[in-house]
Amino acid sequence: MSADIGAACELCTGEGGEVLFRNEQLRVVLIDDADYPGFCRVIWHAHVAEMTDLPPSDRSLLMRAVCQVEAALREVMQPQKINLASLGNMVPHLHWHVIPRYADDAHFPAPVWARSVRTAEDAALAQRRDLLPALRAAIARQVGCVA
Repeated sequence: MSADIGAACELCTGEGGEVLFRNEQLRVVLIDDADYPGFCRVIWHAHVAEMTDLPPSDRSLLMRAVCQVEAALREVMQPQKINLASLGNMVPHLHWHVIPRYADDAHFPAPVWARSVRTAEDAALAQRRDLLPALRAAIARQVGCVA
C-alpha cells in the first residue's frame, strides 16, 4: 500500500467502529447506527479494494469471518434476514457489511442505503440494542474460534 492511499483511507487510519475482534489479517467492528443495532463490518487490515486482490487462502479466511459474524447475529439478534454487502464505492478498502434486517426496520425490504419507507418503532430498536452485549460476546466466541 502506498503511503498516500493509506493516509487517505478511513479504514486504514481508523478502526471503522467498535472493535469486537482483531487478528493480524482482519477486524470485526460494531457500527454505531441508531436504526440498525447489530450492524457489523468485517474489515481486511491491508489496503486492498477487491476480493481478488487477496490470495485464495486469505479470501477463505475473510469469508469464514463474515459467516461467523452472520452466525452470531442470527443467534443473538434473530433477524428475519441478514444482508451481506461488499461495495467499496465510497471507501475502496475491502470490507464486508453484515446487517441484521427486520420487516419493521426503516428500509425493509430495500437496502439500508435506500430511501427509508417507515420509521422503526423506538421500543423495537431499544429491544435490539439490549441484545448488543450478548452479540459482542457471541462474535468474540464465534470469530475467535475460526479466524
